Amino acid sequence: MTDGHLILAAGALLGCGLVASLIASRVRVPSLVLFLGLGMLVGSDGLGWISFDDYRLARTIGVVSLALILFEGGLAGGLLHLRPVVGAAASLATVGTVATALIVGFAAAALFGFSIKQGLLLGAVLSATDGAAIFALLRSSTLVRRLARTLEGESGLNDPVAVLLVLGLIDLLVRPGYAAANIVVLFLSELGVGLLVGGLVGAVAAYAIRHARLTTAGLYPVASLTAAALAYGGADSLHGSGFLAVYLAGLVLGSASIPAERTIVAFHQGLGWVAQVAMFVTLGLLVFPAQLPSVAIKGTVLALVLVLLARPAGVVIATAPFTYGWRERLGLGWAGLRGAVPVVLATFPVIDRVPRSLEFFNIVFFAVLLSTVLQGSTFEALVRRLRLTTSEPALPRPLSESGTIRRLGAEVLEYTIASEDAIAGTYVRDLGLPRDAVVSVIVRGERAIPPRGSTRLRGGDELHLLISEESAHLVRDRLSRWRTGPIGPPPRPPRRLTGRQPIFSVWPWDEERDGDVSRPRAIAKQPVIEQLRIRRDRPGGLWVVADGRYAITGSLAAIGSRNDLTDWARRRMRTATAEERAWLQTVTGALAADRAETSPRHPSVT
Repeated sequence: MTDGHLILAAGALLGCGLVASLIASRVRVPSLVLFLGLGMLVGSDGLGWISFDDYRLARTIGVVSLALILFEGGLAGGLLHLRPVVGAAASLATVGTVATALIVGFAAAALFGFSIKQGLLLGAVLSATDGAAIFALLRSSTLVRRLARTLEGESGLNDPVAVLLVLGLIDLLVRPGYAAANIVVLFLSELGVGLLVGGLVGAVAAYAIRHARLTTAGLYPVASLTAAALAYGGADSLHGSGFLAVYLAGLVLGSASIPAERTIVAFHQGLGWVAQVAMFVTLGLLVFPAQLPSVAIKGTVLALVLVLLARPAGVVIATAPFTYGWRERLGLGWAGLRGAVPVVLATFPVIDRVPRSLEFFNIVFFAVLLSTVLQGSTFEALVRRLRLTTSEPALPRPLSESGTIRRLGAEVLEYTIASEDAIAGTYVRDLGLPRDAVVSVIVRGERAIPPRGSTRLRGGDELHLLISEESAHLVRDRLSRWRTGPIGPPPRPPRRLTGRQPIFSVWPWDEERDGDVSRPRAIAKQPVIEQLRIRRDRPGGLWVVADGRYAITGSLAAIGSRNDLTDWARRRMRTATAEERAWLQTVTGALAADRAETSPRHPSVT
């Protein structure tokens, strides 16, 4: 084939993948089933257009695709969404996955004459849920948010566990002297390195992207893709779990306040879809439909054991310490979709020449296909009958960027209010926004509503916020309260009464001694508790500190009571430059406004 023919074939396959995804959404069948079917159709045992039986290349394509899918899942979710359910998700990913592997493995050994080790290997391969399948299922579902987040976290965290189980059991089969204790050591070392590398790369990437000021928005996805590659490659090179590292890096980056956030997320969503199509079609090419009837009985029985016994039992065991009802456990049990991950894992024994590995591959493929069709096509109907759905999508749109004006020092952000969010039914004035952030417009249905402080917010409203670059991290801190409460600005701590006049001080600011003049953590050894203003023409700001005093930072810093600071600012205006005078006028106005807002609710130093 010429280069043109290859590009034409790739374009045709991607086009067919788009058509398959549209068909899947209409007939309520997971799109991965149609992608796999497309690979089987054009493969050696179908139309014969593409001859492919390279398991090693298929594994490489699968690993790269899974890394991209996991990174996108973490990026779109973020730690903030998963924090309430992280314990249950981690338990499902570890305890639930191991329990599922054991039940399926012993069933395979008892029913079909496999040895215990071979059965456990087969169970480990089938134990992994598929992140791509779960994310696709949740995006079209109205499952209650708590269960959706639990499944989202589990699907991102259990791939590393399943991979380690498969690698450990392969070594148990082919390496003399390898024992269960070695598998435990493998688990601890791989997961430990994966956690360390993923968290470190995610944190460094968030800091670098936030401060890089790249010349065009198109470069930010390049930076995020670099982070994904460094996370997976770094962990894998250090003999750690690359899947855990790349997912964790995505979570950390998705939780950070970064520029061009919507651009980055949209890019990785598109890249994730390309990865899904490439992976599923490739795996479909490896399957020879003529060989499937010989494993149909084994595959059907194991699929039923997996769906009806192993997965539900694993969910019950894993969620026992957590407050899930029987209906929620039933919904979680039925949502354990298999997909490309078990099929990719089934290539590992083939490459390592494990006895009966080709039979394993065909059994896994058949079982995955059957369980995915059975669960994926009935999941939404089941959870609706169990009354586990709402009127809102299971995966809400994250804080998304509708436009960026970073060169002017601001960003425009969009936030969609869910009906169960704590801010639904409250007022705009209760949002607790920092002073350098405002709600510019509220989109309600087909109407644009100019916001006022007394405007009542409703579920489904889209808030468009204009936020200064310096205040972006403060808005991120407000999101958890918007969802779960409490609503309103956090109350200032009462002033500690000492029986003497508050001290007024002025001194030249020294960044080595006093810290960042634009974001000080403490001023005159008093922790900063609130930002009132940020200076625009040069670094500096107006702050409230823990003992109730107010402080100005800049080349010259001052701290004292509100009256003392106001008098000092007015005196300096007489000899100040035009820029300095404008800033001091802003300070005096902000102090006067703060007096009106805080009295008598929030006692402060006057």
